[in-house]
Amino acid sequence: MKFSRTLALILLFFAVYWSFRSLTPQYTTDQDAPLGAFSTDRALSHVKELSKEPHAVGFPGHQRARTYIISELKKMGLETTTQQGYTAGDWGNLSKATNILARIKGSGNGKALLVLSHYDSSPHSSFGASDAGSGVATILEGIRAFLSNNETPENDIIILITDAEELGLNGADLFVNKHPWAKNAGLALNFEARGSGGPSYMLIETNRGNGTLIKEFTKANPKYPVANSLAYSIYKMLPNDTDLTVFREDADIDGFNFAFIDDHFDYHTALDNYERLDRKTLAHQGSYLMPLLAHFSNADLDNLKSLDDYVYFNIPIFNLVSYPFEWIWPAFGIAVLAFVLLLFSGFKKQVLKTNDVLKGFVPVLITLMVNGAVGYFCWAIITWWYPGYKDMLHGFTYNGHTYIAVYVMFSLFICFYTYHKFRKTPTPSLLVAPIFIWLLICGLVAQYLKGASFFIVPLFGLLAGLLVTINQKKPNPFLMLFLALPAVLIYSPFIKMFPVGLGLKMMVAATLFTTLLFFLALPFLGQLKSKRRLAYLFLLLFFAFGITSHIQSDFNEERPKPSSLLYVYNTDDDSALWATYDKVLIDWNGQFINENKRKPKAETISSKYRTNLNYVADAPKKQLEASYIDTVMDTIVGENRVIELCITPKRTVNRLEVFTNPINLSKAKVNQIELSPYFLENRKNRLVTHYISNNDFTELQLQFPKDSVLELTLYEASNDLLTHPDFSIPKRPKNSIPTPFVLNDAILTIKTLRFE
Repeated sequence: MKFSRTLALILLFFAVYWSFRSLTPQYTTDQDAPLGAFSTDRALSHVKELSKEPHAVGFPGHQRARTYIISELKKMGLETTTQQGYTAGDWGNLSKATNILARIKGSGNGKALLVLSHYDSSPHSSFGASDAGSGVATILEGIRAFLSNNETPENDIIILITDAEELGLNGADLFVNKHPWAKNAGLALNFEARGSGGPSYMLIETNRGNGTLIKEFTKANPKYPVANSLAYSIYKMLPNDTDLTVFREDADIDGFNFAFIDDHFDYHTALDNYERLDRKTLAHQGSYLMPLLAHFSNADLDNLKSLDDYVYFNIPIFNLVSYPFEWIWPAFGIAVLAFVLLLFSGFKKQVLKTNDVLKGFVPVLITLMVNGAVGYFCWAIITWWYPGYKDMLHGFTYNGHTYIAVYVMFSLFICFYTYHKFRKTPTPSLLVAPIFIWLLICGLVAQYLKGASFFIVPLFGLLAGLLVTINQKKPNPFLMLFLALPAVLIYSPFIKMFPVGLGLKMMVAATLFTTLLFFLALPFLGQLKSKRRLAYLFLLLFFAFGITSHIQSDFNEERPKPSSLLYVYNTDDDSALWATYDKVLIDWNGQFINENKRKPKAETISSKYRTNLNYVADAPKKQLEASYIDTVMDTIVGENRVIELCITPKRTVNRLEVFTNPINLSKAKVNQIELSPYFLENRKNRLVTHYISNNDFTELQLQFPKDSVLELTLYEASNDLLTHPDFSIPKRPKNSIPTPFVLNDAILTIKTLRFE
């Protein structure tokens, strides 16, 4: 029996490994794959070409990336067109987007299948290999392979490579609201990235139920589906949109997102390059596209709408498992009824005793409270010990995976050691409290987070474990392991997913999921005689991974520290400042700021994650040419005043941001694009951000009450601080990269206009 328990324990660890290993295909060189098959190597060649340089809107590399994509589509014999125009989207981010389009004609007259990704990289240093060169490469290689089979699809296939996604989904907005093909699209497949590795998650975008979409996705039968309805429920709560969001919101077009989120520290940085893109991840994207192309190019896309929602999750061997929302409460009711009957049976047989059952709640509460508290304070502890990590705005450090291992090992130590202390309490009695906790969780998610209702599935394994232990004093360890397998295979990846995708601030999710998973495996783990030895083993691993994380904590060329530097000239008071977002300066920017650094008095310019400037210091004044501002119109119309301005840069400007004083703007147009009433009501003080191409002008037309005073503050930024001839900024050292998500390496001028 001892050998059986040991072997079962080894198999349990293997199941944990397999839960991760089975998520993605393995990468092997496949340059010589048949022409009709997707080749990861051939897709990689596209990634390499697209990521030779940063190619954000307005950058020289932007046009080169567009030219390359057009040439590759034409090589396939596809007639390729572009769509160009201004759009401001829903975020008040104006840019001139240039979309790339091609179409494969089908034999039928139904709705078209649309495959899309975007080709612009994030301003200003990202090479865009993963985000979203990988998506463009997946489509180019997938469409090439599809055409090589010489099969005419029933549905038209629209290839859309959008522009300006990073600036506010502008290219998607331009296509959905201005292109005639949008009216014919029945389903969209969008390929995205929020890191440079890991499995690609499938997320559904729909305004109604997901029932039909899940059924059709299951029929397409991709080999490595990684999807669950909890992930999409969380996705909908977060302020992270993709191009597909515009299709859903503006045109009621359903779709599937395929996005990977691991190695999150590379996202939007200079590290998003060809070398760091995980080859297995790119192969995973291809494993989605090919079966979905084959299925949906011949499916009925006119009837994908559904009022029914499905709970779904992936599990090895069975791939995607789904069932309708209507089953949620019956399943929960069956679980509650089974629990009550098992309690009745256990007390009747005197296997369960009241005192022992009550004792069983103590280790549950101890493990949840200790592990929850440790996970909750994780990020505060890490950034206190290593303050430089505060400048990693992703919230996920280069050694983040090691930190996950550290906290998981500690959680397992707490679980095993705590239950070792309660080893004299019979296993059936110890199982009552975990079942009660899990029933409470399942009841709450059934009511408030229905996408997570598949949590009930592994709970039935725990209930079965209680049934066996009530009726058998020495259950077969392999049977107990079998009952725990659904929990292990479903939940193990969750332990990693939350802190990877949402940052180490969400380590509490990892520690709590580890604890809750331990509860589900308790029918097997409770029988182990070696819980104390296992506790010390995990404590040893905790220290080993902790030491490893410390060794990996420094910044170097492989793990460069994000840093920032701005030159800010305010024309209103003729003052100049050096500025940085850094909380911990490096020698490179410290030479400008360290001596007389101080906290800034006011916000300078908007940024993602509401990141504010951290330090400023006096700087020498430079002669920077101010933009020419022409008041084209200033008139009274009824009760309103209408002002029209034209702002023309006289120096290179990449970004113009306009703020106003608190004022009620009833109408606003930027380059003839009208900003939505909803945006104007909820904009706070920012009016618009214009990401400028070719040093273009900005035309503002504003309408407001005639008795009001309008104040405009113009922030003009150019990304040339390190190359401008009037400055002598040394090259950033190799152990640092530009901080993403903020204005960086830029010259910023500020000017205020007042209309009384």
